[in-house]
Amino acid sequence: MKPLLELEAVDTYYGQIHILQSVDLVVGEGELVCLLGGNASGKSTTLKTILGIVAPRRGAVRFAGEEITRRPTAHRIARGLAIVPENRRVFAPMTVLENLEMGAYLRPKADLKEEFERVYDLFPLLYERRRQLAGTLSGGEQQMLAMGRALMSKPKLLLMDEPSMGLAPILVERSFEIIQQVHESGVAMLVVEQNANVSLSIADRGYVLSTGRVVLEGKAADLLEDEDLRKAYLGR
Repeated sequence: MKPLLELEAVDTYYGQIHILQSVDLVVGEGELVCLLGGNASGKSTTLKTILGIVAPRRGAVRFAGEEITRRPTAHRIARGLAIVPENRRVFAPMTVLENLEMGAYLRPKADLKEEFERVYDLFPLLYERRRQLAGTLSGGEQQMLAMGRALMSKPKLLLMDEPSMGLAPILVERSFEIIQQVHESGVAMLVVEQNANVSLSIADRGYVLSTGRVVLEGKAADLLEDEDLRKAYLGR
């Protein structure tokens, strides 16, 4: 499978604190990959490094055939990266429609008809609620909106930051059904999660971070059966 995103021997620091330590990670075109780890494992720093919010001191980041290690965040977004942030972070005082339009702010409005149709096909509820203020939606509905907003940029790779965080248990399963649905529509995805069991159940491959290092990687089905992973992350 052709690589879409590659991190090669990435070392990222905050001041003198060494956070990511020689991290290698690949997401292929059309893949759904999950990045697992507990608190302070380096998951958020990995996302910030991919997005260009922090720059690695060593190593390389490549996306869609281009080395983007020193490129600004705006360039990366224009090249086809998009993120659904932790806790969704919709624009609460704006309508659903206005939130979706914000997701496409880098694109000409004349080109958006197809993207609106795609998002509304995936999430019919967003069409029904398009005039409703985003802040009045439920947590699950806001998750749909955050994903729809990201898809409006027509991304090559969608980054998901802790999609289960803040959701009631009954909504977590629905959230991952939506993630799988978006992936099956043709979007490559990197899902950063603590919920190993659910995320591995829909992923193609997975990586496990611990104190800034990749300690396990492989096919999702194999990781689900890995004894070390079960003990550390699945509690069984």
